[in-house]
Amino acid sequence: MLDGDNVRHGLNKDLGFSDADRVENIRRIGEVSKLFVDSGAIVLTAFISPFIADREQVRDLLPKGQFLEVFIDTPLEVCESRDPKGLYKKARAGEIKNFTGIDSAYEKPLNAEICVQTADKSVEQCADQVVAHLQEFGYLG
Repeated sequence: MLDGDNVRHGLNKDLGFSDADRVENIRRIGEVSKLFVDSGAIVLTAFISPFIADREQVRDLLPKGQFLEVFIDTPLEVCESRDPKGLYKKARAGEIKNFTGIDSAYEKPLNAEICVQTADKSVEQCADQVVAHLQEFGYLG
């Protein structure tokens, strides 16, 4: 499991949140993920990847069927209401720049393999939906 916050504290600590840095962040994660996949591991990544082109670039690194895009589809107002770190509030106040969905673009996936609409579901229900899709696609027994 590669988590965006954890990776930004180590491997990508030299990157900020400009569009160029976001592109590089996802490129590096794609390369690291590919190394793990090549060794036979299943890799889960949890990142805000705002640009379609970057997600497609990572998809192209892997053999067909080895990249599944999971779109966690949550309306901005729901994200703001769930804001456990207070980041949306800071972004709205101008204290954080280049914040996805506020003053930085987010391009929704066009063909995600799995789309989870979270506004009216619990975390457990969302996880169950992802697992059900993975079973349906033959990735889990």
